[in-house]
Amino acid sequence: MKPEESKDLYIISSSPHTHSGASVERIMLDVVIALMPALAASLWFFRWDALRLIAVCVATCLLAEWGSRKAMRRANSLSDFSAAVTGLLLAFNLPPALPTWMAVAGSLFAIVVAKQVFGGLGYNPFNPALAGRAFMLISFTGAMTTWSASEWLQKVRYASAAAATKATETVVDAATFATPLGYAKEALKAGKGLPLFDFDLSLLQDFFLGNVNGCIGETSALALLIGATYLLVRKVITWHIPVAYLLTVLVYAAVLRLAAPATALPPLVHLLSGGLMLGAFFMATDMVTTPVTRRGMLVFGIGCGIITMLIRTVKSGAYPEGVSFAILIMNAFTPLINRATRNRVFGAK
Repeated sequence: MKPEESKDLYIISSSPHTHSGASVERIMLDVVIALMPALAASLWFFRWDALRLIAVCVATCLLAEWGSRKAMRRANSLSDFSAAVTGLLLAFNLPPALPTWMAVAGSLFAIVVAKQVFGGLGYNPFNPALAGRAFMLISFTGAMTTWSASEWLQKVRYASAAAATKATETVVDAATFATPLGYAKEALKAGKGLPLFDFDLSLLQDFFLGNVNGCIGETSALALLIGATYLLVRKVITWHIPVAYLLTVLVYAAVLRLAAPATALPPLVHLLSGGLMLGAFFMATDMVTTPVTRRGMLVFGIGCGIITMLIRTVKSGAYPEGVSFAILIMNAFTPLINRATRNRVFGAK
């Protein structure tokens, strides 16, 4: 039927028909703001080394982004803040004493190879910061697994498996003492009784605030939780992946602890150690490389948790931390998860 008046005409454009008001620039800026508490904590605990690595990684990522886009004759994308986010996250995943030139190499790989070669933001199949870190772990294994403690770390309290009731205090060498996860892994590989960390209030405070060995941006659970709360309030991320990830790790660690207390760390040690908090809230929630459906996000988070714990707890493994590789492996499964969990089309059989 031919419409008689213009008011009978309806113009249907392509979806989406409504706009949330969010933009890439606003989302990335929110992530930068959310990372500020962790940045402040890294400067407090690791001082000039943290400042050096953050400045180098962010500057290199920005220059690499600009140079790559120019070489490929594509529009400049510095204004979307994604390169700055990659630089910050990569720096947060580095040990404090890492040489500057290695940080430059990792930043170049993250932007040029893991991001721009695939077409830039929105086309990269893997998280660029984690891809850069994986490249550095393979290329500079010694430097990436050599830890220096913060100036505030003075001692670690633990009870040996043979005398679990007798707490001892050991002054640590800031230049050689491993991370808690690394210390536990080495004990397992050597066939020794696993130290059971004496989780009194003082040590719990050290783990929660960040006064432990580790990468510069991953040690303070408090700072990361503050930033994560901001992202949740701003609706930049949802709870599905972080909760599924953390809960899986917690349950897995609790079962191991009940089954073999002499060879399993307490669940809280797993929860507050390594890059779990940083990965769960800031990298496993990357919009580009993770599932788009709610069910898919839960599957993704559970998968990350299982792989993380497998890497952390397998005795024969050489690597004590599993967050980076767990997320990268699940990034590869994201298309399949999206396909398996996609919503049914309305009206279709």
